[in-house]
Amino acid sequence: MHLLRHPLSQADGGPGLKVLVIGAGNDCRQDDGFGVAVARELASRNLDGVQVLERSGEGGSILAALEGQETVYLADAVGPGAEPGALHRIDVVADPVPATLFHHSSHDFAVAEALEMARVLGRLPAVTVVYGVEGERFGHGFGLTAAVRRRVREVADRIQSEITPSICR
Repeated sequence: MHLLRHPLSQADGGPGLKVLVIGAGNDCRQDDGFGVAVARELASRNLDGVQVLERSGEGGSILAALEGQETVYLADAVGPGAEPGALHRIDVVADPVPATLFHHSSHDFAVAEALEMARVLGRLPAVTVVYGVEGERFGHGFGLTAAVRRRVREVADRIQSEITPSICR
């Protein structure tokens, strides 16, 4: 169906797409699945001009996804360092991503490092925003804790409200 509604270049992530949303995480590690849940929520909305990807949070895959993009929103679980469910919004173009927010990652080269590498290489998209929600549990298992689960729809709504003007340019 996607190929019938959009030119082929859009279906494969080509130049017709204006916004990329990346949900980073692992839904087999409890709250680490937050970004994936946000990505699935946004994908279910079938927003024109928006490509939604799920990534593990491994930096190489994040860096590759940024290539050639102009507007990127990324959602991921962060912490724990503050109250579970606490929301962070980082304009990556204006401010570096604090690596300490992503210290739960099992990757040495993860989200924060990938975004900062993109900055150093001059490949950071003109609009790059990270939404991070403080997680509580990152062990093996399925399902988000209540504090994190409550933020999924809210973050999806916030991203959608921010991208609507980008799509209409």
